[in-house]
Amino acid sequence: MALLPRPGILDVQPYVGGEAKAPGINRVVRLASNENPLGCSPKAAEAYRALAGELHRYPDGGAKDLRETLARIHGLEASRIVCGAGSDELIALLVRAYAGEGDEVLYSRHGFLMYDIAARTAGARPVAAPETDLTADVDALLGLVSPVTRIVFLANPNNPTGSYLPASEVRRLREGLPEEVLLVIDAAYAEYVEAEDYEAGSRLVEACDNVVMTRTFSKIYGLAALRLGWAYCPPAVADVLNRLRGPFNVSQAAQAAGVAALEDQDFVARSRRENSELRGWVSGELAGLGLTVHPSEGNFLLVSFPGGEKAAAEALAALKARGVLLRGMSSYGLPESLRITVGTREEMEITLEALRDLAS
Repeated sequence: MALLPRPGILDVQPYVGGEAKAPGINRVVRLASNENPLGCSPKAAEAYRALAGELHRYPDGGAKDLRETLARIHGLEASRIVCGAGSDELIALLVRAYAGEGDEVLYSRHGFLMYDIAARTAGARPVAAPETDLTADVDALLGLVSPVTRIVFLANPNNPTGSYLPASEVRRLREGLPEEVLLVIDAAYAEYVEAEDYEAGSRLVEACDNVVMTRTFSKIYGLAALRLGWAYCPPAVADVLNRLRGPFNVSQAAQAAGVAALEDQDFVARSRRENSELRGWVSGELAGLGLTVHPSEGNFLLVSFPGGEKAAAEALAALKARGVLLRGMSSYGLPESLRITVGTREEMEITLEALRDLAS
C-alpha cells in the first residue's frame, strides 16, 4: 500500500506569495505583498543586529519581554498574549486545536487564503460565505453556521478587498454564534484603519470566552522577514495554544526587534500617515484611468479592470515587464482585479505611469 498523508492534505493548494523578482530587471518595484515601503524602525534593525553574537543561544520560550511590551503598548493582559512565527502559525494552531475531521471552518468568500489551507490541513471542511459589495456579510456568515461549525474567521480589515466591519457588526456576529464556536478576528491591518467605528477585537476578547484576536508585525512594523505575530486570547485558549506551539517558536532576534519596534511608535505614526496620504492620492489617479478602486482601510488597494479578467492579466504582465510587481487576484476569486500595495510616492508614480501607458 502506498504511503498517504492524512485526508485533506492533498486537497490543499499551496499558498503562493507575491512575486519579488522580474527577469532581466535590475530594480523592481515590489507592490505585491503589502510590505511597508518605509522598511522597519531603525531601532528594530539595531536590536536585530545587536544579537549577532548570541546566535548560539536559545530564545526565551515564553517571549516574556515581548508579551509585556505588547500589553503595555496596547493596554492588554500579558498572560493572555501568545506569540508565534507570524499570525499564520497562530491561525494554523487555532484550527489544529479546535477543528478536525468532520468539522467546518467558516470565513467570508474573499478572505485570507490561509483559512482554507489551515482547515484542510487539519482535516476540516472550509466553508466560504457570500460577501456583499466585497465586504463580509454577518447574516450570510450566521446563515451558514451548522452543528459542525467550530471556527469562524473574520479578517477585519479584509485582505485583499480592503473592506472592514464596524465594531457593532462584529459584535452582532459574535452574539449570533453558539458558545462552542470560536470567533477569530484577524486584525493584521488594524494599525492602518482610520474609520472611527472600528475596533480591532481586544474588547470582545476580554468580554467573551470564545473570541481570539490575531495581529502581526509583518505590515506596519515592517518585520515580515522575521515572521512575528501574536494572539490575544481568553485564558483557556491561551493555555491551549501554549501547549500546542513549539517551545522556541519565536526567534530571539524576532523578539528583540519586535520590542524595539513597539517602542518606536513615531515610526508607526509616520507609516500610517504616509500610507493614508498616498492611498488617497493613488485612488484618485487610478479612478481617473477608468479603473474601479475599491475602498480600503489597509496599506493596499483592490483595483478592478473594466475589461475583466483578460485586461487584468494583461496589465499584470505588462507592468511586470517594466519591473512593477502587483498581485493577481484569481486565487481569491477576483480574476478581474489586481491588488496594489501602497508604496513610496516614487514607486506609485512609476506604477501610475506604466498604467497610463497601458491605457493609451
